[in-house]
Amino acid sequence: MELQARGQVGEKGRIVIPAAMREALGIGVGDRVSLRVEDGELRISTLRARIQRAQARARLYVKPGTLVSDELSAERREEAKNE
Repeated sequence: MELQARGQVGEKGRIVIPAAMREALGIGVGDRVSLRVEDGELRISTLRARIQRAQARARLYVKPGTLVSDELSAERREEAKNE
């Protein structure tokens, strides 16, 4: 689903994000968002969305049923033995 809206930049550079867009992004009052300019466009994302994107990328490299934290702990223990 693609949402579109027009807005106007107010005093101090403020832009109102329409309610339907905030709802679609899961943005609530007081939430912190990340803003970045990409390809000449302003992109807004939430911490939750960035974490989900990182998890999806990581899943491409981790076998199902594998806990990365367990593997990392095992590697650290092995390194400690060799010190």
